[in-house]
Amino acid sequence: MSWLKEDIYTLCANLVLEKHGRPHLPWSVKAQLMGVPGSSTGEVFHKWAQLPISREQFRKEQKEQQRIHFPECEPLPGAEKLLRGLKKAQNTNKAKIHIALASSSEKHNYNLKILRPEMKELLDLFDENRRVLGDDPRLASGRGKPHPDIFLMALQSINDTLEDDEVPITPAECLVFEDSVPGVEAGRRAQMRVVWVPHQALEAEYKDKESLVLAGRTGLVQVADDSKLGEIDDGWAVKLSSLEHFPWSDFGIFTST
Repeated sequence: MSWLKEDIYTLCANLVLEKHGRPHLPWSVKAQLMGVPGSSTGEVFHKWAQLPISREQFRKEQKEQQRIHFPECEPLPGAEKLLRGLKKAQNTNKAKIHIALASSSEKHNYNLKILRPEMKELLDLFDENRRVLGDDPRLASGRGKPHPDIFLMALQSINDTLEDDEVPITPAECLVFEDSVPGVEAGRRAQMRVVWVPHQALEAEYKDKESLVLAGRTGLVQVADDSKLGEIDDGWAVKLSSLEHFPWSDFGIFTST
């Protein structure tokens, strides 16, 4: 999930669209792009945008806007409190809670987002060896979200660094925080529980399809194998309006903060 406000991505795309006389990116299209590596240079975006420039030129101009604006990133409301709480938390068996970052952002963009000291401090709550980014060489091409690989790799990064007396964690014991629809599907495909925290505009876009989103069954991005998707209303995923409202005890997590 992006622990940062999603609007900065929209701003960068819209500035380039405006420059070339095109309308702003609607949420019906943006929903298909969120969390999917390389989506802003892919078929869905460019079929909609009908830009008078090449995809490579758009990518170049977008990267320039990202260079300017990504350092302005701010955390989502409640993100810092939640992450700091998780670092100190335990489960019902009094075992330590471990956290990892699974982000579709490429390393270059990630580094832009942490230029501000307060942002670096926040994302440094994820140990460096427990961060999986969108251009991680271990992530096979074409296997970003909604495929489960990035979440399974994040789990592996935790299990590889546990203390000798700690028991390896299974996917069913994991909780994914996601803001995107493809990200929810990736979490479900990984057989993990999911907390969906959508932008208000994305929530409105899917107001009649929430149960499909939570089951990972929107079909927004086509993936051949549906065998590991969730079932409608199976309780394995929930929606929150804000990270500020995370119900710790509902997930068997306890913290002193």
